[in-house]
Amino acid sequence: MGSYLIKRILVSLVTVFLVTVFVFLIIRILPGDPALVMLGEGASPQKVAELRAELNLDKPLVQQYIIWIRDLLNGDFGVSVTYYHKQVADMIPSKVAATLSLTVPALLIAIIIGVFAGTVSAVKRGSATDQIVTVLSTSGIGIPAFWIAIFMIFIFAVKLKWLPIQGYTSPSADFQMYVKKAIMPVFCIALNFMATITRQTRSQMLEVINQDYIRTARANGLSEGRVITRHAIKNAAIPLVTVISLMFRMLVGGTIVIESVFNIPGIGAFALNSLMSRDYICVQAVTLIMALVTIFGNLFADIVFSILDPRIRERWAK
Repeated sequence: MGSYLIKRILVSLVTVFLVTVFVFLIIRILPGDPALVMLGEGASPQKVAELRAELNLDKPLVQQYIIWIRDLLNGDFGVSVTYYHKQVADMIPSKVAATLSLTVPALLIAIIIGVFAGTVSAVKRGSATDQIVTVLSTSGIGIPAFWIAIFMIFIFAVKLKWLPIQGYTSPSADFQMYVKKAIMPVFCIALNFMATITRQTRSQMLEVINQDYIRTARANGLSEGRVITRHAIKNAAIPLVTVISLMFRMLVGGTIVIESVFNIPGIGAFALNSLMSRDYICVQAVTLIMALVTIFGNLFADIVFSILDPRIRERWAK
């Protein structure tokens, strides 16, 4: 187990290094002068030269990278130069917190309901329940999230006036208002997660429940519920962990549309505004954060794999 974890951590660290190189080169490989691109064609040569010096673009490329990494290790992501005009590191935490306060509940709800619905659908294959779950999960994947968001706003906010139309309140400031404003965006975010997990769970469960060891467990007199919970779900969860780990990146930057529809000041809306205003320092910071979340999500999935299936860590140990 120890050697497996060390190898996976080393692979993740190498990936982090490659990601930092790629993210660093984002604004350096833009056509033309990056400083001129950010300031616009009407900027004076003096302002362009000042921005180039501020971004260290007047130094050799390797020296720029070393300075950038040093600043990152000190928690300095740079300064927004065209839109926010603030330290990026001062803005990121509140944006990430706003997004996570919606995406984490959405993912938890999606996992609980998705695994349960997929398991029931597989166990009752061919029944009316199975057909209903299949139709709903297929629709959840196919229907655009923004359409669901607009439909919910029209019904629950405009017509029934049960919920606020848009906006965001931190749970630490007013939990009751946070819940009211979060119901619709959390549902819209969870819908696609839930549908994907349901279909994957159903597919994996159908493969597992027909295996010989499941039939043996039933022949030994174990109840159906015990067979499903203790044997089938555990083995079906191995590929399902991969699907859920890929959703980790969505926790940070995959809610741009929902945040825009509901006017939520999250990291997705922050990235979109920065891109539209050509504030590439902010875009660079968001890209790096999303990449790191994806890498550590995959590392988490590898650790869970090794717990669920000892054969995986034994193969790496060899």
